[in-house]
Amino acid sequence: MSNYKNVLLAIDLTDEAQEVAAKAVALSTNNNATLHVIHVIEPLSFAYGGDIPMDFSGIQEEIQKQAEVQLSEFSKKNHIAAENYHIVLGRPETEIHRMAEDINADVIVVGSHGRHGLALLLGSTANGVLHGARCDVLAVRVG
Repeated sequence: MSNYKNVLLAIDLTDEAQEVAAKAVALSTNNNATLHVIHVIEPLSFAYGGDIPMDFSGIQEEIQKQAEVQLSEFSKKNHIAAENYHIVLGRPETEIHRMAEDINADVIVVGSHGRHGLALLLGSTANGVLHGARCDVLAVRVG
């Protein structure tokens, strides 16, 4: 695990995110690498498939605002520069892959709940990131 220049930390802003961040911070420090962090907000319309005739825009905006505050605090706590933290809207795996390419990431650090069997087959963000990444992926077991 050497010669990493750009590390991308993908977090979900849960309590477990700090465990994952500790590994990413250590990895970037040990390699004198630039650390970026991404949080992906899934549109509410994805969750409901657009079948519910409701306007989610107000709720979506509030989720975005709360995420911005949380990610800013998280980034300050972990000494991540403001220009290196990113909040995007979309499917987590897709947006994490896109950001990794945009910043030329050498490694993506993501939390994994260690699902097994059917739960793993049904997919988790970590599994999706692993199987579509063009760079190394470090899955940090949490929970």
